[in-house]
Amino acid sequence: MPRGKTTGKAAGKPARQLLFSEAVRQQKHPSVEDSPPLPCANMADDTQGATMNRILQEISAVSRKLEGMDNDMVALTAETRSMRLDIGGFQSQMSGLDQRVTMVESQVASWTDRDLELSHLRSKLTDLEDRSRRNNVRLLGFMEGVEGADIFS
Repeated sequence: MPRGKTTGKAAGKPARQLLFSEAVRQQKHPSVEDSPPLPCANMADDTQGATMNRILQEISAVSRKLEGMDNDMVALTAETRSMRLDIGGFQSQMSGLDQRVTMVESQVASWTDRDLELSHLRSKLTDLEDRSRRNNVRLLGFMEGVEGADIFS
């Protein structure tokens, strides 16, 4: 049908406006199969009506697919929000663990310093014990108590 011509049902409306209004009507009432076919005056109108019905069915199918995609997007949005909350919780846990690791590292560093100090003190103690033994004089071959009351005389 040429552009701008009208059909018998809606005089004064171009054919593409009829297609759009039919699509809107079908969107409100998705079952195209249940609606009665439009009365056709001749074979050309019958073919045009069948084409329009097929187009409306396809528009309805696309509309249903879009609704399904919209539902999927809502579910994805909810999952994304849930994951964002989980990630926030993990970040706070990681922050707490980072603080604990920092504290443990500082304690280990102080233990290393204490180990070095302990090693130094042990070497000093060994040195002092060795020096104190050198100043002691041991006399062998004398009976116990021979020196009497004065050992220096």
